[in-house]
Amino acid sequence: MNAKKKFDHSNDLVLLPLGGVGEIGMNCYCYGIGPADDREWLMVDLGVKFGDETEPGIDIVLPELGYIIGERRRLSGLVLTHAHEDHLGAVAWLWPQLKCPVYCTPFAAQILAGKLKERGLDEDVPVHVKPVGSRFEVGSFTVEMVSVNHSIPEPAALFIETKQGRVLHSGDWKIDRTPMMGGHFDEKRFREIGEMGVDALVCDSTNVFREGFSVSEAEVAATLDRIVSEAKNRIAITTFASHVERISSAVAAARKAGREVVIAGRAMRQTIEAARTCGYLRDAGAFLDEEAFGYLPPDKIMLLCTGSQGEPRAAIARIAEDTHPAIALDDGDLVVFSSKTIPGNEKAVSAVHNNLARLGIDVITSDDALVHTSGHPRQDELKLLYSWLKPRALIPMHGEPRHLLRHLELGEEAGIEETVMAENGDLIRLYPGPVQIVDEAPAGRLHVDGKLIVPVVEGPAKFRRKLSFVGIVVASLVVDRKGSLVSDIEIIADGLPAGLEERLRDAAETAFESMPRPRRASDDTVTETLRTAIRRAADAEWGKKPICRILLHRL
Repeated sequence: MNAKKKFDHSNDLVLLPLGGVGEIGMNCYCYGIGPADDREWLMVDLGVKFGDETEPGIDIVLPELGYIIGERRRLSGLVLTHAHEDHLGAVAWLWPQLKCPVYCTPFAAQILAGKLKERGLDEDVPVHVKPVGSRFEVGSFTVEMVSVNHSIPEPAALFIETKQGRVLHSGDWKIDRTPMMGGHFDEKRFREIGEMGVDALVCDSTNVFREGFSVSEAEVAATLDRIVSEAKNRIAITTFASHVERISSAVAAARKAGREVVIAGRAMRQTIEAARTCGYLRDAGAFLDEEAFGYLPPDKIMLLCTGSQGEPRAAIARIAEDTHPAIALDDGDLVVFSSKTIPGNEKAVSAVHNNLARLGIDVITSDDALVHTSGHPRQDELKLLYSWLKPRALIPMHGEPRHLLRHLELGEEAGIEETVMAENGDLIRLYPGPVQIVDEAPAGRLHVDGKLIVPVVEGPAKFRRKLSFVGIVVASLVVDRKGSLVSDIEIIADGLPAGLEERLRDAAETAFESMPRPRRASDDTVTETLRTAIRRAADAEWGKKPICRILLHRL
């Protein structure tokens, strides 16, 4: 592993990750060719992460693209590997700063179209639809979409060819010998690419700690079929809204058991509509709206709904709280969480499980039965890919630092000569060799706060986080021309224990009265004196110093 150092770039092939390296989510990778002062760029994926409890009020996190925006006249295009949020969810937010053509598969184009329409960009973004297996030019880059398996229709690895060298960018993938829907894993093409020579493999690390091979979706389908057939009352299945293959398996099980299917959740309905537009789920039959749920016998209904990650506004969370306007489950009904809990969501998912238990509803998770399988490769799948591609170098991506380190070790154990563990913002020279980190660029995050994109470091989430710990005190005072208080200082305290307001008012008035009249003429002096007095009084009484704002009015 090479330390960062400055390098005299020539006509290189480089990789600059701006998201997705050292984390799971927010994928954004930029490949560059040419001299450092006139480099042509190709962006691969532009995804989001989702805010957590440390980012109050923030639903979406975006990669900071300041560096590549500065290079945008040399940005030839953006290629999307598939339609998951962590790979295309940021396009509608950040494309106006890039203004480059976008290339993606038909299904990804359908999902993207809805997002662009919500942002009023549906007539602006040039989207070029390319089927899996196609080859096309993006500036000086030749890109081939190679078929792989994943938990969404039309996933593709990207074979990127340039005059400088060749890269295989894996995207999200697994090897499923018995997929339930969509294309196959194109082993033949991967072997052919390996014979051509691969300078670098930039590869998914999500499941690198797991030995063996991933479980096939067909095995999950068989489990769902058994569970649905044995259910006596109502059954609900919640899974990732984008998992069309899982939706298809669940619907097939319901039809076999003679059950109608109700869809709950806007995201799932949008996915189903996009899938049908692209030719998927054509044999799934008609789906019923939420209003139909209460009118069917318990043994003749199956609910497909969003909320497998405990999202508070999703369907299953509201059902568990018994607040859903159209759907209710009763004692003896069954909910299947056909998903894996994403790290960080454990508390939210557990809360939904417990709320369901209070209603007497049985819950089945992936800990209880084979109701979920990952869309990412385990160790033996990674080793197979290495053996087919025979890459000169390996750069792990799509993983936290511990995933990247283990993936690097696995590659070295398999005989890959050159490996680099990078971070977002590292500029990695892929060709000519040896592969190494040669420079760095600014990389970071942006928050989506409601309808606005705001900074992370000095943005509103930082203030809200502090506010959640110490609350806020607002003091309002009116001062006449002589520097005297016109009336008592008004105190508003939010997030503080009850009964402190009077003590804080006394402290503020005492501090004001102790100020010499000449000093009362300065707004800054009055404001800072009262702020300090209130915080000290709160600390003495409560043991915490709240945020404090002073509103000074002069007559």
